[in-house]
Amino acid sequence: MPHDTPLISTIVGGLVLAFIFGAFAHRLRMPPLVGYLIAGVLVGPHTPGYVADQSLAPELAEIGVILLMFGVGLHFSLKDLLSVRGIALPGAIAQIAFATLLGWGLGAVMGWPTGGSLVFGLALSVASTVVLLKALQERRLVETERGRIAVGWLIVEDLTMVLALVLIPAAASIGGGGHAPVEPLSAGLNHLFGLDLGIGAIIAMTLVKVALFVALMLVFGRKLIPWTMHRIAHAGSRELFRLGVLAIALGVAFGAAKLFGVSLALGAFFAGMVLAESELSHRAAQESLPLRDAFAVLFFVSVGMLFDPNILIDRPLPILATVFIIVIGKSVAAFLLVLAFKKPLGTALTISASLGQIGEFSFILAALGVELGLLPQEGRDLVLAGAIISIVLNPLLFFLCDRMRPLLEGPRREETAADPASAADAGTAQEQAAPEDDDVHPTALTGHAILIGYGRVGRIVGQNLKSSGTPFLVIEDSDKRIGELKAQGVEAFMGNAVARETLDLANLSTARSLAIAIPNAFEACRIAEQARSVNPSILIVARAHSDAEVDELKQYGADTVIMGEREIALGMVDRLAQVHHESVSYEDRQEPATIIPTGTASPERE
Repeated sequence: MPHDTPLISTIVGGLVLAFIFGAFAHRLRMPPLVGYLIAGVLVGPHTPGYVADQSLAPELAEIGVILLMFGVGLHFSLKDLLSVRGIALPGAIAQIAFATLLGWGLGAVMGWPTGGSLVFGLALSVASTVVLLKALQERRLVETERGRIAVGWLIVEDLTMVLALVLIPAAASIGGGGHAPVEPLSAGLNHLFGLDLGIGAIIAMTLVKVALFVALMLVFGRKLIPWTMHRIAHAGSRELFRLGVLAIALGVAFGAAKLFGVSLALGAFFAGMVLAESELSHRAAQESLPLRDAFAVLFFVSVGMLFDPNILIDRPLPILATVFIIVIGKSVAAFLLVLAFKKPLGTALTISASLGQIGEFSFILAALGVELGLLPQEGRDLVLAGAIISIVLNPLLFFLCDRMRPLLEGPRREETAADPASAADAGTAQEQAAPEDDDVHPTALTGHAILIGYGRVGRIVGQNLKSSGTPFLVIEDSDKRIGELKAQGVEAFMGNAVARETLDLANLSTARSLAIAIPNAFEACRIAEQARSVNPSILIVARAHSDAEVDELKQYGADTVIMGEREIALGMVDRLAQVHHESVSYEDRQEPATIIPTGTASPERE
């Protein structure tokens, strides 16, 4: 090459290999992130061949964390965060303390100093932001009660780690670590006023800075950020709007880290959360989605680059103990804590599976411990190995929790039936539980319609089905909409319709029609394919946004596909024809619209 381009080569090498191995992993019915991790190992310094830039990859991955947390904030309101504070705050702190104690015990057994063992335990106690959110998003749980608890739990963990990153250098300096850095604000006050600030004052200052950032975001950010985005939207430039979304996400995250000592991920989360109060939040989420996905892939590649496969051979027993603490110790602790707060079993299993891995904060803590001379190099290697293995095992942990739920619920039901007092308590708990955690039984409907999705399109379809007296049920992944449907007396199931077990609840084999109202064409194709295989005679109606999606949906079994843009155009033609007294030509219509919004059709079309 005529000149060195480490940034380009790192991005190209990481994404290309991640695509190749991610596709192989998907082909083998494994999560694509397993392929991303393998790609990172291959471009890392511990394997032969091409080696990506070791300093650029983690910084690129950090952008992915920022954008991902910004996207979560867009779907997570302040009300949601406060609604789970009663369990997220004490639960996260107790789980961190338990995992840290286990890590400290392992470090003590291996002969490490107390400070290093505590840093090691802290590194094992905090879950990965990217892995947790990816798992919840794939299962469409972010907007459910258990998803909100998991995200709130994660926010408390992040806040705790922000505090730890300030306290560890201070504790190292107090403990006699001569090369430990001094906190800048403490050094400035010492110089100006001759103050000798102890660890208590440093904790207080850290809490004040975090509280000041949160207050500024909630008081001024809630007005300034939505106002800015509305002004940009009114300018009419999609490119400028997309740039504004990225500028707010990255700018607020960077400013929060530099001015207030808050983590980049936490700063981005609050930026998204205040923007969520704007009507433009949905559009902002769509515009930032491609970059979020691309940089999230680079995060997993960067993790793989740090991993030395030789440690699996050199230190198998310490690795097994580390993985046990992360996957089993943390998960069991979280499971018991959630049950202690009288939450449903399904919620406890979801939270425990979500937290059974470690990630980006763990790497930062381990690197800081090594830099300060507290943690031996072996400790960082164990953290990296534990992270890789736990991330790979996390999908399996979710699978096992799903399979364990019926087994665990069986004895609980029997105990409830035998004990009237327990039955009363269980009834109260069920009333307080989220819709997705209620006992779910297949529908008794036959000859009915199945509606997938209850968003803007699905709502109109559902209203027409209800007004016409057609028996139908809804499959939806938002607990708010499920609650709304049940309040209207409409049968509804919580979950992702792509999952075969969810479709089975809808008695697909005896249904007469299936309306797929979700905008995701990939998922719609999988749903249509499964429905056609179960019930060859069922009528399948779907929606699309392009001619290519229309053809694909028909290929996978859809009978009728409505393309929104074509229907909008024909509606405009109808209205123009009324004014100009012209007959309407339907030559461009490939198929008749089977569902018309209530009260919006013109007399001619009725």
